[in-house]
Amino acid sequence: MDSVTVSTAAKPTLRVAAFCGSLRKDSWHRGLIRAAEELCEESIPGLRIDHVDISGLPMANPDLETDGGEGFPPAVEALRDRVRAADCFLFASPEYNYSVTASLKNALDWASRGNNCWADRAAAIVCAGGDFGGARASLHLRQVGIFLDLHFINKPELHIRAFAEPPKFDGEGNLIDAVTRERLKKVLLSLQAFALRLQHNNKDD
Repeated sequence: MDSVTVSTAAKPTLRVAAFCGSLRKDSWHRGLIRAAEELCEESIPGLRIDHVDISGLPMANPDLETDGGEGFPPAVEALRDRVRAADCFLFASPEYNYSVTASLKNALDWASRGNNCWADRAAAIVCAGGDFGGARASLHLRQVGIFLDLHFINKPELHIRAFAEPPKFDGEGNLIDAVTRERLKKVLLSLQAFALRLQHNNKDD
């Protein structure tokens, strides 16, 4: 028992940069990030959520870049700093027309310009939606991640059928379903384990 306690306490604190693909104030996906923050504080030592607001980014446009493509508008520089500082990523992505939202794709594009800030780190996707729970957006995000050199966890997945009973969210977008909350916790634990494994392997290289 003592050895387990020591092992858990010895885990380094990983910073999870979390991105909400919806700009709605009461979005389910904002609620998922809030729930992830709560779970990390309550029961996942060594994991901390850094919610990165992407609502103020200009649309990706090379004309806004300076210094031969190495300089960016202040909001973009701030985004890139947060991405570089992260140990891993959590994407909470709704499905718009079988794909990710324009706001999330814009953030992915900006942080990939020049020196790709996303590369070689673990990531997880959580989605909520209709009958497919946002799964098609998740698949498209994985395709984008191939070029960005992101390493997504494969299990467990969290695609929430948000209109199914019992209710998963309240009117303010807060996650209220205990079973879904436990599924989210498993995603975070898997992300933590994968991120630590990648870091260990990179050190060995």
